[in-house]
Amino acid sequence: MGRAARANRQLAVMFIDLDRFKNVNDTLGHHVGDELLKQVAGMLAACLREGDTLARLGGDEFIVLLEDVDGADGAGLVAQKLMRLFERPILVSDYELFVTASVGISLFPQDATDLNMLIRNADLAMYQAKARGRNGYQLYLPSMEGEGVERLRLEALLRRAIEKDEIGLAYQPQVEIDSGRLIGVEALVRWTSPELGQVPPSRFVALAEDIGFIGQLGDWVLEQACRQMVCWEEAGLSVPKMAVNLSGRQFDRGSVAPRVARVLADTGLAPWRLQLEVTESVIMNTGDALQYINDLHAIGVGLAIDDFGTGYSSLAYLKQLPVQTLKIDRSFIRDITGGANSDANDEAIAIAVIQLGKSMNLSVIAEGVETSEQAAFLLRHGCNQAQGYFYGKPVGADRVLEDWGQAPADERGYGTA
Repeated sequence: MGRAARANRQLAVMFIDLDRFKNVNDTLGHHVGDELLKQVAGMLAACLREGDTLARLGGDEFIVLLEDVDGADGAGLVAQKLMRLFERPILVSDYELFVTASVGISLFPQDATDLNMLIRNADLAMYQAKARGRNGYQLYLPSMEGEGVERLRLEALLRRAIEKDEIGLAYQPQVEIDSGRLIGVEALVRWTSPELGQVPPSRFVALAEDIGFIGQLGDWVLEQACRQMVCWEEAGLSVPKMAVNLSGRQFDRGSVAPRVARVLADTGLAPWRLQLEVTESVIMNTGDALQYINDLHAIGVGLAIDDFGTGYSSLAYLKQLPVQTLKIDRSFIRDITGGANSDANDEAIAIAVIQLGKSMNLSVIAEGVETSEQAAFLLRHGCNQAQGYFYGKPVGADRVLEDWGQAPADERGYGTA
């Protein structure tokens, strides 16, 4: 960039992403995918001039720096040359693979004079090429800063987040109200992107469900959570139970019980120390839900209905399910204040869920408990388990060990309400 500025010349950055490369990995295996990447790299290198720079960023992404380029026309000619490379099949391990690529181009100095923005704009133009049907190239335009392209970009970043170690887990304690004893933790997934910062789960979990990535994400969360239980044990902290949420989309591929059994076997965690949480809507809207839940029950894991009371469920159907726990949704706890302004309807619903749980021999845990008044209300009406900011925010694994690994839980002062 310095050289180009001094000589009053232009640079082009080309962001190249192979289209549907994941399909090759998923159907033919990673060894075929790796060999394909090597061949593509060789093809790209042979197509460029001596002074151009080619790099692989990771996964199926390549980036090219064209020095001394004749503006948009010159960069476009190079892109067309690259596109022609993909018109012929590539022979990999006796497979004829037809691969295409999407290319985005940004120019220095007109599109950006900052290194990161130059690459980011080429990245954004590449997503525009994908949005227009893939197998093509696009030059960056300021008008590309739209919602549709941004979603495509978010999707691609999410797909790479696990391999780039950007996904992590936070753990929120679950506590016995009267004693303050730790009875478990709930694993909550977090995504910290170098480009986007902290991405809220409400944004990326729904996207993962939409694009079919939730299976891979859910498997990763389950394995990490179970492995963490074993790590705490080795460090001297015995957490009784790990709660992990299941998405309804994870049932789209059939029963999840075989995957859960494999993770338990690989990590050595006892099945009864894992509690899987599903919402009412998952149970009611999944045709084979009863069979899938029974499959999980058969391998010995605990089962809970999350956000109970917010969906639509048949009590007759609920009676057939081998669940052990109901979780009162935070929306019914939030406006319970213990005073004159307390929401009578929310109080009535919370009491009804507690009584329902008792009548069906189910344990009941309340989410979103933030005050001693809420804890006292729950205890008074027969609910002795809770999680929420009153007991602890979701924190990293080391912090859980620090907070709960030293003194007995009942010496911590929780539950004094």
